[in-house]
Amino acid sequence: MKILIIEDEQGLCESIVGYFSEDGNICEYANSYSAAMAKVSLYNYDCILLDISLPDGNGLDILKYLKQQDNQAGILIISAKNSLDDKLTGLDIGADDYLVKPFHLSELKARVMAIIRRKSFNGSNIMVFNEITIDMMAKEVKVNNNSLKFTRKEYMLLMYFLANKGKVVSKNAIAEHLWGDGIDIADNFDFIYSHIKNVRKKLEEAGCKDYIKATYGMGYKLTDQ
Repeated sequence: MKILIIEDEQGLCESIVGYFSEDGNICEYANSYSAAMAKVSLYNYDCILLDISLPDGNGLDILKYLKQQDNQAGILIISAKNSLDDKLTGLDIGADDYLVKPFHLSELKARVMAIIRRKSFNGSNIMVFNEITIDMMAKEVKVNNNSLKFTRKEYMLLMYFLANKGKVVSKNAIAEHLWGDGIDIADNFDFIYSHIKNVRKKLEEAGCKDYIKATYGMGYKLTDQ
């Protein structure tokens, strides 16, 4: 999962990054309105944690921009403002949830996971695609009820394909999702092929069909067609 934290409190931001990174998530952060706008204009995220009060702008304006661009990221507002008006405004514009500071990181994670499940997996902790079953809470992959061992990157790659099944995803998008926005300065993306090859091999050896297809000159997509 790729997360953007838009938060100007350095200590809180570092705590959130550390907490989510422990599970292998990719975390980017922006500590100002201008830095956040630069990020959301260039890159895609699964979930955005958005502080309303920023030193050089209003987080609600970022939310408005994201919705105008039909951005599909889940959006969780985090703010010290315990104002009903702010909450209703944010939810009315299109935020998925609202959490008031101070909060426990475990509560934040539960809210983020709930958003991801609702937006990408119909609210379920169990993802099923033909003979593939994934328990997102246990991070366990099974094929025909047999458990497979995946590295963190391989697991993230498979989940990314499943969340975008039927859609072509570019090598650049895969690289950004698995390694963060800084990867766009890489000379090539040959390492992407190696990870896809490993995922395919493990699935096929467990008796799974090859659902990951290369689309020449464009990228890859997961499909059973």
